[in-house]
Amino acid sequence: MTERVALRPPRGRLTSRQRALLAELEELFLAEGFIHFTLDDLAAKMHCSKSTLYALAPSKEQLAVRVVAHFFKGAAELMEERIAGLTDAREIIGTYLAGIAEYLNRASAEFMRDINDFAPARSAYELNSRAAAGRIRTFIAKGVDDGVFRNVHAKLIAEMAGVLIEGIQTGVVGSRTGVSDAEAFTALSELLLDGLTSR
Repeated sequence: MTERVALRPPRGRLTSRQRALLAELEELFLAEGFIHFTLDDLAAKMHCSKSTLYALAPSKEQLAVRVVAHFFKGAAELMEERIAGLTDAREIIGTYLAGIAEYLNRASAEFMRDINDFAPARSAYELNSRAAAGRIRTFIAKGVDDGVFRNVHAKLIAEMAGVLIEGIQTGVVGSRTGVSDAEAFTALSELLLDGLTSR
């Protein structure tokens, strides 16, 4: 795959068929990765024409980025739904990070490897990771304000959580520890909640 790819989705709203196709492609990519597929392969697997795929994205590379971005956008939306209505910062962080871990459990090692090996797709993951780190900072600040977290360098801990999320996303944590991204997010949740909770 070439790496000079714009992150531009097609204009206009997707049809119901295109939404279904995007969901099917997501499931395929999650199970098998995406770099090794040609557009012909994808058209055959999706039982559609290449022009149908071109309606989603103008190239195979941009289609891969579109599907990866769709996956992470879905994760962000689901996490926000799960924490809606929660008021205790401990429960919010636990629910949020457990949800990320659960969501990433859907992804095969091949999918995560392909994201790491393809810069435009990796950028989509990085964007999502930065947003997640920002949300964690907000949750920690809320916990301190509410008195459920100790105000012991809470801002520093929030920044360290951001660094850890970046380390998970870049594959550094996984390569050094042999754990999946999902397992790493579970461990991050335990670390934060055990370290911050008021005694």
